[in-house]
Amino acid sequence: MKYLVRDKVLAIGDDYWIEDEDGRHAFLVDGKALRVRDTLELKDPDGLILITLREKVLGFRDAMTLERDERRLAVIRRKRFSLLRNHFRVTMAEGTELDVSGRILDREFKVEYDGELLALVSRQWYRLRETYAVDVVREDADAALLVAVAVCVIRMAEKEREDGLPTQVPAEYGPTGR
Repeated sequence: MKYLVRDKVLAIGDDYWIEDEDGRHAFLVDGKALRVRDTLELKDPDGLILITLREKVLGFRDAMTLERDERRLAVIRRKRFSLLRNHFRVTMAEGTELDVSGRILDREFKVEYDGELLALVSRQWYRLRETYAVDVVREDADAALLVAVAVCVIRMAEKEREDGLPTQVPAEYGPTGR
């Protein structure tokens, strides 16, 4: 199932809908503007909070925490020792890890678990300029989690770019490159 995310509206305080490939509202991203740190809530169409995305304020490295039912679900951090491409690690609460790699700022990357593709994020499928898709490949995968991961790694990469830190590598080293 593909979920369409419109890039232009990722500012804190903005609310926006993520639609499924049939144009139906699938998730509402609710930006919480009056918080000390970046906080987003991913809600279902009825307003039920599925996942809360929080920027970690104190810590050695930038990170975002995903919470479900007020309990930590996962922590997302940049994988520091990956030379060839943008690389993030998602450490789940139970200890398993998801690997996010590719050209994050270009919206061309993949999410894998133990070498198995869970989701592919791409702009190539859509002609709408500021839209990318999160294609959840496995039917039994947690779509809300994978959409939240995509939103988080893009926010983190954009924040690094704004802070002047190197975030991109040449395109030939992306998920389909060398």
